[in-house]
Amino acid sequence: MTAQLRIYTINRGMMDSWLKVFNDHIRPLHDRLGIRVVSSYVNADRTEFIWVRRFNNTEEIADKEAAYFASPERTALGDIPTSHIAKMEVRVMEEVAV
Repeated sequence: MTAQLRIYTINRGMMDSWLKVFNDHIRPLHDRLGIRVVSSYVNADRTEFIWVRRFNNTEEIADKEAAYFASPERTALGDIPTSHIAKMEVRVMEEVAV
């Protein structure tokens, strides 16, 4: 399995608005497209939104992301999601046996 750890620094005072956009639009679209959101968190300072997406392999990421950005639902959101985000970090991780 492959996962993405995504860490977004959310613009000051916009966390509640971001969570609404994420829960009302972004997460349901991920579900519909078969992009599994494993977990999501807000840090104690409410400045970072951290979430994990899971894929079958690294090759799948590009296809799923292309479908996401090409979807009418994402197109309709315009720059609303990115207007909340000051900084974005994405780390691709491979699962290891423990």
